[in-house]
Amino acid sequence: MLRFLLVLILTVAIDLYSKFIVMNKMVLGQSIPLWTNVFHLTYIHNPGAAFGMLAGKTWFFVTITTLVLLGLLLSYRWIAKAGLLYQVALGLVAGGALGNLRDRIVYSKVIDFLDFRIWPIFNLADTAICIGVGLILLDALRDLKKGKGDMA
Repeated sequence: MLRFLLVLILTVAIDLYSKFIVMNKMVLGQSIPLWTNVFHLTYIHNPGAAFGMLAGKTWFFVTITTLVLLGLLLSYRWIAKAGLLYQVALGLVAGGALGNLRDRIVYSKVIDFLDFRIWPIFNLADTAICIGVGLILLDALRDLKKGKGDMA
């Protein structure tokens, strides 16, 4: 459980700090090329979910995220018994969810700034969530391969 909490806290801290820097050093809409036409820091507000879907449905996202986080909280005994990979994965997902939840509650939007030009602009919380989900899938595939996933 300690690993889960540590990853969660670090994820939230890094996400919030990165957003703080962007909000205080950039102007909304500003784009700074770090690798021209490949990777820019572009400061935007996203009123929706991934790719701006369901824009303006802030309380829907707040409710869903809160329910997921409550589910994780109620699963603390199970998380404590889970393996390292799963604890890290859940910590990344929960930390990313908390970082974006804070944005939704405080600003009614999510602060995004990572701009790869061929993909919608996102943030470190989104990155943590995606990596966490990927690790959960990897762990599940490993378990299936070992035969732990048998339904017999």
